[in-house]
Amino acid sequence: MNLLNNEELFTIVNEVSVKYFYKPFKHDVRYNNRLRTTGGRYIPAKKLIELNPKYMIEMDENEYIGIIKHELVHYHLHIEGKGYKHGDQDFKQLLKKTGSPRHCKPLPSTKKEYKHTYTCNNCGYVYKRKRRVDIKKFRCGKCGGKLLLGSNIKC
Repeated sequence: MNLLNNEELFTIVNEVSVKYFYKPFKHDVRYNNRLRTTGGRYIPAKKLIELNPKYMIEMDENEYIGIIKHELVHYHLHIEGKGYKHGDQDFKQLLKKTGSPRHCKPLPSTKKEYKHTYTCNNCGYVYKRKRRVDIKKFRCGKCGGKLLLGSNIKC
């Protein structure tokens, strides 16, 4: 999906609001490129929803609509003066009622890629690491055995 301009983004958020919450969305929505680990956020003081544009580009449409619904749960509860934070009972109930996700999936571009694997000579536990480990200096944290490079166990 391509990025939308501000009017199109507002239209989609308003349509989702009317469809699932039966109430119009009357405030501002915009993209925030600085969001890294979240799909969006709601700022109560400004009544503003900020969405991560990377999720619009990399994820499917259903995931993005889910993020919009989640932020609209915060928005509508705040407007009504109810508990709009993650721990509040009103928030949890409205999430279930509207079928909104509690958390968004991580972006495919942020998944961890492990370059190095180490196996314990004693217990066979496999360690996956991004950075190299000095196997002369470090030992297994479970049993204290020697570490071997790679996932193959040597007898």
